[in-house]
Amino acid sequence: MITTLIPKTPDQISTAIAAGTSLSGQDFYQFSLVGLDLNRAVLSKAILIRANLTGVALNKADLSQADLRGADLSQAGLVGANLQGACLYRANLSGANLSEADLTGAQLQGARYDSQTVFPQEFAYKASGAIGPGANLNGAALNTANLRYADLQGANLLGAYLGGADLTGANLQRARLSQADLRRASLTGASLRNARLQGANLMGADLRAVDFTGTEFEQLDSIAGADFTLAQGLTEEQRALLLGFPSQDLDLPHSLTRNTPRESLMAMT
Repeated sequence: MITTLIPKTPDQISTAIAAGTSLSGQDFYQFSLVGLDLNRAVLSKAILIRANLTGVALNKADLSQADLRGADLSQAGLVGANLQGACLYRANLSGANLSEADLTGAQLQGARYDSQTVFPQEFAYKASGAIGPGANLNGAALNTANLRYADLQGANLLGAYLGGADLTGANLQRARLSQADLRRASLTGASLRNARLQGANLMGADLRAVDFTGTEFEQLDSIAGADFTLAQGLTEEQRALLLGFPSQDLDLPHSLTRNTPRESLMAMT
């Protein structure tokens, strides 16, 4: 039964929960619920878009069909929670405990997880569309996605669309990025150690201070306008390969830094 109560403050929400009042269908758009005890709360069909639920206790809560798009659930306790049909598109699940949760029909495309996130046993989270270590994201449409400092170690991103994505400081060690579209992506300070970039398109990419140690990137599609300033780990052979691109690629300045690929690569000598 949907209640007519419309709680506006954390105290009102806590009072409603303590009284066993259903908050099904309530609108908590961009609310901060940090510090509240929402264990066993009834939040089915609730609107929790971009809500701050960092570290919130939601164990055994009913979140079925809740709209959690862009919500911050990092470090949240969701043990045994009902998330059937919930929309978790681009939610932050870093460090969240989802053990024994029911994720039947839940939409996790673009949700972020890390090595500390606990998923239910047998749940195929790597193939769910969520973003994190070992994720299977071949051909995924991640254009302009905010992936700053994302943990994508060992992720499969073959042919992924990452144009304009913010991958600043991301951990892409051992990631498979062959044929990926990284045009105008920002990878400043990212780690691409032992990653595979064969056939990737790096046109206009911001590659400043990227760690390329052990990276494989033969037959790149384009490096026109890419900035390699302070990049680490490139061998002389790899630099020579990059400097072998046509002049129209090497002398095109990056749209933001105005550095050209030739200038940034030659500065490494």
